[in-house]
Amino acid sequence: MVTKVTDAEFQELINSNSKVIIKYFANWCGTCRLFSPKFTKISNKEEYADVLFLDVNAEENPEARKFGGVTNLPYFVVVKDGQLVAADTTAKEEGVEKMIGLLN
Repeated sequence: MVTKVTDAEFQELINSNSKVIIKYFANWCGTCRLFSPKFTKISNKEEYADVLFLDVNAEENPEARKFGGVTNLPYFVVVKDGQLVAADTTAKEEGVEKMIGLLN
């Protein structure tokens, strides 16, 4: 399951979950829209049941964007125990799953 978040709850969620992956997007980003169902599909995999999947609109949430150091969209950030572990831009499912693998 993917949870859409804003700056208001962002910090609390990453601090209260040990394994988090964040997808940053913008409404105008076509690649972001195309990747959204793939991100949801990944989030529903049983092997990632202990990972929190977050969706953040990079244009509407400057604090969350600053945390991730967003440089392009879609942009993915891996957070373990409240600390940023990895960040990258990708539009491939295997790229995102490789990043999730860093949480183990």
